[in-house]
Amino acid sequence: MTQTCPISFNRVDANFVRIIAAQVISIALLLIFTQELIFALILLIDFSVRILNLKQLSILAYVAKFIIKYFNIEAQPCDEAPKRFALYVGVVIIALFTVLYLFQFNIMASILVSILLLCAFLEATFDYCVGCKVYHLLQYIRPKDK
Repeated sequence: MTQTCPISFNRVDANFVRIIAAQVISIALLLIFTQELIFALILLIDFSVRILNLKQLSILAYVAKFIIKYFNIEAQPCDEAPKRFALYVGVVIIALFTVLYLFQFNIMASILVSILLLCAFLEATFDYCVGCKVYHLLQYIRPKDK
């Protein structure tokens, strides 16, 4: 199973994604420890604007660009489609968390944000994208066109 995307030839900087993941870890930890809905809304809004390709409105993307420029971090291109799939999974997790939290299902909501936290930790620390692995698995098992 190759790690290239058959759907899109667009590339993104893996370092950019990893810095955003580190920021998601910080916000998710605040969310877990404070149980304040504002942190879920920050993540939900930021993920949503990045899904809509409005990176100029994303505070996490802005901070990541600043860090890359300030520390002169060299770009490491990677396929965009698996990262976008992971972004969609992340926004679904945050949206579900928000709904569960609003309806007082706090334990289930905390489990969801813990999953998000684990995935962000793996991305930021080890450059291991769980959503990307699922994406590639789905590409591998889907029926091939003739």
